[in-house]
Amino acid sequence: MNQDTSFLAKTFYGFEPLLEKELRKLGAKNIKSINRAVSFEGDLGFLYKVNLSLRTALRILMPIGFFPVKNQTDLYRAIDRIDWSKWFSADQSFIIDVTLFSDHFNHSLFVAQKAKDAIVDQFSKKEGKRPSVTTENPDIRIQLHLQGDQLTISLDSSGNSLHQRGYRIETNIAPINEVLAAGILLHSGWEGKTYFYDPMCGSGTLAIEAAMIACNIPPSLNRATFSFMNWKNFDAELFEVIRNSSLSKVREFRGHIYASDKAPSAVRKAQENIEKAGLEEYISVVRSDFFFADRPSDVPLHVVFNPPYGERLSIDADVFYGKIGDTLKKEYQGCEAWFITANIEALKSVGLRPSRKIKMFNGKLESRLVNYELYEGSRKASKA
Repeated sequence: MNQDTSFLAKTFYGFEPLLEKELRKLGAKNIKSINRAVSFEGDLGFLYKVNLSLRTALRILMPIGFFPVKNQTDLYRAIDRIDWSKWFSADQSFIIDVTLFSDHFNHSLFVAQKAKDAIVDQFSKKEGKRPSVTTENPDIRIQLHLQGDQLTISLDSSGNSLHQRGYRIETNIAPINEVLAAGILLHSGWEGKTYFYDPMCGSGTLAIEAAMIACNIPPSLNRATFSFMNWKNFDAELFEVIRNSSLSKVREFRGHIYASDKAPSAVRKAQENIEKAGLEEYISVVRSDFFFADRPSDVPLHVVFNPPYGERLSIDADVFYGKIGDTLKKEYQGCEAWFITANIEALKSVGLRPSRKIKMFNGKLESRLVNYELYEGSRKASKA
């Protein structure tokens, strides 16, 4: 697969422009945004590169077949038209994931079962043995996307979602997804040119992602496996070349990242995750309450955090968000603050006018990422 091939990078709602920018910077060709995904072209080495380097992608798919499908016979024949022995052997395991938007089929499990039958039947006829199907750590992940009567068959090159970076040992009660955290940071304009502070750090995800961006560390550097490693055409030597090339672009971060939380358990978990990521040099974590603690540094801070929404952690939202606004206004003049919340009504209690509001989703919760520019004195005077 030395020639360019089409791929599809899946992402969260609203992250398509961020993902486009990342792909363009890495050297992708024919980049096109669609809903919660971006298509692009590249060769085998580039597939390895994007799996290692993309911060806002959830998984990278490689389409290998497009067929019209209106019934189960069409479905079986379409799956059977792919030479599956080209990609994996009967000694390996696989799983089929189905995305269904079709009037011809009602149940994704039925589609997955028929597709599985076609694959194992093909192996049985050709080799006299069949691969196994498993939901736990399958060697091969196959994705079927059925839109109307158009079936797209893809190989999932990533395996586990790319948000699973490999550094998070511990989680708190409401951990933030790593891809979501990276997208929030990129939306906020964080590039590692200032000092950073997360005052409600939980398990440390925002701080760790901020350090990785500041140092240009490939986000999936700590991952042990990708699904493409189990494909027959996997080139281990080429992967090492790509990995070493990505590592060579790591840079020194001259600033510092501060993180804090009032819960001792959260501080402990954050410290363990930061150590696992190897970023203790850049991140300091302390136990403190944002509403009562001193500002960690007098220099202008890029403040980004994920406060409780009142969904999983019980709070009086109006009082809590009012205290956020008061603390930012009094203690963080000259800084820029961003936070995400699904409690959109409680934003009214902050008492500050946001410079920006960006719609996104935290899991299934519709949320807003809000930005507050915290001027010293009046806004008019600061601009003057």
